[in-house]
Amino acid sequence: MKALVYITPKADILDPQGKAVGSALQDLGYEGVDEVKVGRYVTLQLKSQPVDQAKAQVEDMCRKLLANINVETFRVEITED
Repeated sequence: MKALVYITPKADILDPQGKAVGSALQDLGYEGVDEVKVGRYVTLQLKSQPVDQAKAQVEDMCRKLLANINVETFRVEITED
């Protein structure tokens, strides 16, 4: 069982890394990009357990350690290997 965690800045939070990437893309001639947000992707290999229990556990991990809930949002997906 695997947990996939996507962590991104909240919509109203300044993202300097995203701004830098957006600016670089424009410098390279990519005009169709309005906004860039840069985040993190975390994978966790979990012991077998009910999916709802695994998701609740990983969401708790995100709130306590993996994400800064003041400035970031997260999304958790649980997959069976």
